[in-house]
Amino acid sequence: MNDPAAMAPTPEETRAESPAQAAAAVPEMPRPEVEERAARDRGGWPMLGLALLLLVLGAAAILGGIAAGGAGLAAGIAVGVLLVIAGLVISIGLTPVAPGEARVLQLLGRYTGTVRTDGLRWVNPITERKRISTRIRNHETGLAKVNDLDGNPIEISAVVVWQVEDTARAEFAVDDFVEFVAFQTEAAVRHIAGSFPYDSHERLSLRDNADEITGKLSAELALRVASAGVAIIESRITRLAYAPEIAQAMLRRQQAGAVVAARQRIVEGAVGMVQLALDRLDEQNVVDLDEERKATMVSNLLVVLCADRDAQPVVNTGSLYQ
Repeated sequence: MNDPAAMAPTPEETRAESPAQAAAAVPEMPRPEVEERAARDRGGWPMLGLALLLLVLGAAAILGGIAAGGAGLAAGIAVGVLLVIAGLVISIGLTPVAPGEARVLQLLGRYTGTVRTDGLRWVNPITERKRISTRIRNHETGLAKVNDLDGNPIEISAVVVWQVEDTARAEFAVDDFVEFVAFQTEAAVRHIAGSFPYDSHERLSLRDNADEITGKLSAELALRVASAGVAIIESRITRLAYAPEIAQAMLRRQQAGAVVAARQRIVEGAVGMVQLALDRLDEQNVVDLDEERKATMVSNLLVVLCADRDAQPVVNTGSLYQ
């Protein structure tokens, strides 16, 4: 028959299983139907020069036709108007792109590409151009009140550093990618807070394993916002505390745990010091101690080493056994 004690998970196994259980509830986001690709664009300064040249030639043709009069009037005006229209159409395609910015192009409802090269660019004049910032952004969640894995109410908030990685997904996969990141960050923080205890010596905890917890938060956020074309650079828990209604009780529990841990270390150190003293006395033949004398010395040394107060000397005027 299997031994139940042997089948029980050890603390190390519990610590290893908790991350997998925490990640199991992460939702699977739908795969985006569109991905970013480079648009067909060209330098804007040559096209700007061409547009200005056409406008100048068009104005000159109109003025020349007026000056010529007669049959040349209609021809001059017609050519001039066409040149001016061509110059205006070309100028409409001029698109300034600032650093840390991208332009998403859409032609008659169809995505045609993204312009990321900064400076003055020229694209198809009839395309719709949407400006999307690719700068690094911060988002700080509000102070959320949730229950940890043990059911204790806690208050938690986090800051997330993110950046648009795929402009096509950010524009077409979600309604508002900024709002989407905000809601998904709130959901991820609440999920992580409810998946781990606030304080535990046997499992991953929110207070004692900050680096591991923030790593799991970043990983979960990356899965949640990947469909919106957003990359998570870093996430950090900025505030973590028990809720006010249980803060005093939990503080007393932590103080009691600290006292017990301190006492345990004191006892371990005292036992080692007593053992060292007995060994040194035996090695150097300072005094010959029988079992009763050793027991008395051990008792006295433990009392002295483990007591909260300084030891009070007692002068023995009789024999060792009195």
